[in-house]
Amino acid sequence: MEIAEPNNAKELTAVDPSSAESKEAERQDRELKAGLHPLKQQKFVFWYTRKTHGVRTQTSYEENIKKIAEFSTVEAFWVCYCHLARPASLPSPTDLHLFKEGIRPLWEDTANCNGGKWIIRFKKAVSGRFWEDLVLALVGDQLDYGDNINGVVLSIRHNEDLVSVWNRDASDQQVVMALRDAIKRHLKLPHSYVMEYKPHDASLRDKSSYRNTWLRG
Repeated sequence: MEIAEPNNAKELTAVDPSSAESKEAERQDRELKAGLHPLKQQKFVFWYTRKTHGVRTQTSYEENIKKIAEFSTVEAFWVCYCHLARPASLPSPTDLHLFKEGIRPLWEDTANCNGGKWIIRFKKAVSGRFWEDLVLALVGDQLDYGDNINGVVLSIRHNEDLVSVWNRDASDQQVVMALRDAIKRHLKLPHSYVMEYKPHDASLRDKSSYRNTWLRG
């Protein structure tokens, strides 16, 4: 499924009739009656973090995370996305997060604590294109093993940018590796790009997001 521009939004997913009794189905029904086009997955939230130097603590990090916008329809997504600053204009160090509703972009969140993330390092000239492709894939439910994905993060750094895909379960190595392959296929990553994986509990122990990764492939 592709995320079309609003004038092509009729191509997006319809409501699953089997869940018509749920609150989610009721919300989608209201949006359809209003002429909007609900996303298949659920509601998403954009977050922004302007990182500060020094020792990371949960309290200080949470205080720096700011919710930008949330959306549950194609139209609302494009309104949000078109108003976001482009990666090239963001200062370093900055993180831009897109997560499913109810999941905070924190290692300690109950939905994240048993998971980890695949990391891809990009030159600044190309990071924006790959980030956009990944955002559209997540919102449009185009990635295999999408149910195992909690969110995606763009990390702006001084010499490079990093894109990471956070998954729910780091213990299932078969799914972890299959998710890596799905990301590579969808982004059409050149063979020169190496992906790295790190469980969130390891990040908690060494207080680092991107150092001491466990897997490369």
